[in-house]
Amino acid sequence: MLRLLRTLARRLTQKQAPMLEIGTPAPAFEAVDQDGNTLRSTELVGKRYVLWFYPKADTPG
Repeated sequence: MLRLLRTLARRLTQKQAPMLEIGTPAPAFEAVDQDGNTLRSTELVGKRYVLWFYPKADTPG
């Protein structure tokens, strides 16, 4: 129970990144693809790409 409370407290106190406006350049990022490979935004400089994610993918329900 204490572990759960600590996790909840940490999530509540974490500062969330502001939403990006349309046309704003994406900040630098790293992501893991479906094959477990790490992709870095620095590898995509000068290329067009779409970053698609599901914000609720790792949540229950």
